[in-house]
Amino acid sequence: MKLKDTGLTAKELKDMVKKYMVETYPRYDFIAERAEGMYLYDEKGEAYLDFYGGVAVNSPGNRNPKVVAAVKDQMDDIMHTFNYPYTVPQALLSKKICDTIGMDKIFYQNSGTEANECMIKMARKYGIDNYGPDRYEIITAKEGFHGRTFGSMSATGQPDSAIHKGFGPMVPGFVYAEYNNLEDFVSKVTKNTIAIMIEPVQGEGGVHPATQEFMEGLRKLCDDNDMLLLLDEVQTGWGRTGAPMAYMGYGVKPDAVSMAKAMGGGMPIGACCARKEVAAALGAGTHGSTYGGHPVACAAALASVSEILDNHLSENAKEVGAYFVEKLAKLPHVVEARGRGLLVGCEYDIPIAMDVKWNTFKRHALITAIGDNINRMIPPLTATKEDVDQVVEIMKAAIEEAVKKAQAA
Repeated sequence: MKLKDTGLTAKELKDMVKKYMVETYPRYDFIAERAEGMYLYDEKGEAYLDFYGGVAVNSPGNRNPKVVAAVKDQMDDIMHTFNYPYTVPQALLSKKICDTIGMDKIFYQNSGTEANECMIKMARKYGIDNYGPDRYEIITAKEGFHGRTFGSMSATGQPDSAIHKGFGPMVPGFVYAEYNNLEDFVSKVTKNTIAIMIEPVQGEGGVHPATQEFMEGLRKLCDDNDMLLLLDEVQTGWGRTGAPMAYMGYGVKPDAVSMAKAMGGGMPIGACCARKEVAAALGAGTHGSTYGGHPVACAAALASVSEILDNHLSENAKEVGAYFVEKLAKLPHVVEARGRGLLVGCEYDIPIAMDVKWNTFKRHALITAIGDNINRMIPPLTATKEDVDQVVEIMKAAIEEAVKKAQAA
């Protein structure tokens, strides 16, 4: 829909949102009306260089033509049905994903949070079914992020954040350990621990990649104690880190993995994949989803995953991401640039990240901030080195403006 077709002004539309919507997001002050490739366009047709990627969703490019075509084609056949008939997109996507990432089974959801809820339920049920009623505890990482529904937010190791505060007791059975600290995870294991659940790169936690030693150590720890390794790849999955799934780049295979975001290429879909022995914990009545495995979303996901694989976007993410980190490290006040593939962050020696975000927006580029000191960039995986050069120049000017403001305060 276009603003001009509504009869409203931009201000009237924004006022309508403020009046009727529950607002939990700090809005960019523009109307995103169209998208193409590496750009969003506002109601005036002005372009914004997109290094936010719909929060790591639009990996094959904004409004990827093959994803759009798949959606349109499927809409002409069937939009929605319940999960009792077979549907073609579900079947084809299941085979594509499981064969690509080496998993046995898949359960479809509608988002990353739901995919993590499925994985948590699967692990707890597996533990209780196989080892008894007390074997349901899961160790997760401090500063990790797994979603905002009660199971996933309880798994999120940020007890002092707005994610937890004010909601009463969390779901029992979660213990937090320090990320990239194998000894701390070892120390938290008890006879009731059934799983360890982490992100291969902490995205919301500040863009911290797991070390190779940490990933290998967790796998061995789980193997030695009859525990499951659960990986939340909602943000890292499907090419983002330089491999189809981040764990494939580490050479460490989990027992279950969640995914969403890039999977759908712009359509809402998520999934949990697992070894068949683990997946067997969920049977009739134990889990379900009205919209999970939606035919249109599955058609979009099949196109998105195929585009990422066929166009070698994992490899592009690895190469361009390394170049991006190198360029960011040279910016003023950056004490560390880090990431894996095109999940990239830079940390400053002064608290300017929010101002840099807004100053970058003023210059028609989109990035995000994590706290006061870190900016995170998660662009489409089609990003080129020329795109990186452009956003780095914009960020440099944005940093300089933010520093002047800080010095004047």
